[in-house]
Amino acid sequence: MPDFNVSGKTVLITGGTGGIGGAFASAFLAHGAHVIVADLHIPEAGLDPRIRYEALDVRNADAIGALADRVEALDILIHCAGRASREEYNPEVFADIIDIHLVGNLRLANAFRPQLKASRGCVINIASMYSYFGSPATPAYGAAKAGIVQLTKSLAIAFAADGIRVNAIAPGWISTALTRTSRDNDAFNQRVVSRIPDGQWGEPEDVAGAAIFLASPAARLINGATLPVDGGYSVT
Repeated sequence: MPDFNVSGKTVLITGGTGGIGGAFASAFLAHGAHVIVADLHIPEAGLDPRIRYEALDVRNADAIGALADRVEALDILIHCAGRASREEYNPEVFADIIDIHLVGNLRLANAFRPQLKASRGCVINIASMYSYFGSPATPAYGAAKAGIVQLTKSLAIAFAADGIRVNAIAPGWISTALTRTSRDNDAFNQRVVSRIPDGQWGEPEDVAGAAIFLASPAARLINGATLPVDGGYSVT
């Protein structure tokens, strides 16, 4: 039978204090994994005592290196940290979005490669439906997410010699703080739900199952792939 067990594994999730990252943290915890959450701002209240929290800016290579020095063993690396802005046509904002999503992804993969090699672990990147469709309001976010699909393929080839698998998940329209403005726009929301076959936005928990699968032995032969979790939005 397929083995979906991640119990006893150690997972590091950036951007894991809320949204999709938070759902990942809860799911891995529920499945018996040891969870480390790294985020730019760690809340002062409401923290789960079973989770190890680390403040981290993924734009800071030195901070990532210091965290890698403190994390002796790692099986699963998931980069969820990110942001979007309505000012992305400003080149400085554009560069910052790319830095967080795409360059930060590479910094993390490089820094934790030794631990992942030792465990023959895996990397799970977070792409988007905007990896494939134009994003006129958020061009940097779209460009970064498109880059993540290609980076996933390249890292999968480069890291295979170390026994490390690298895959990505491309969420669709998920109800998070990042998408609240879109959900509150009635006209935009109607365009979204009319294209999704079952007419519903997803929840962060709907994406978590894909992460558990990709991190498990059941996904042993999946490498360099990007898995859409979008309710069929991308096929209509």
